[in-house]
Amino acid sequence: MVKRNPNPIDVHVGSRVRMRRMLIGMSQEKLGEQLGLTFQQVQKYEKGSNRVSASRLYQMGRILGVNVQYFFDELPHTTVSAALEPGFAESAGEPIIMDFLTSSEGLQLNKAFTQIKDPGVRRKVVELVRTLAGENTEREE
Repeated sequence: MVKRNPNPIDVHVGSRVRMRRMLIGMSQEKLGEQLGLTFQQVQKYEKGSNRVSASRLYQMGRILGVNVQYFFDELPHTTVSAALEPGFAESAGEPIIMDFLTSSEGLQLNKAFTQIKDPGVRRKVVELVRTLAGENTEREE
């Protein structure tokens, strides 16, 4: 039996489900309960290993407080290309970014960062993080 990789669009939609669920502090168990599913099924949706039907996606949006378009927002063009045209792949940075954004630390950092109102302070925080990471702190704009 040949194991196939999940469709990149399904992975993106699943990561958006996970990110939203975590942002509102909902567990996989609670989401599954409201959908009439097990938390294992929710995990499969979030990983993209199982596709989410249109009706289920609509139901998830209602439970998570977003419209269906939210799950497709920020869908990289390379992801669409990879899903539609064999031989193309996601750029190397996209999965790493989504993994970080949906992690507990990523969510905490993003929540705290968005609460900083002063743009100058936000730039300083970015410079600090780049310095701590050993990256060149020259501006990239």
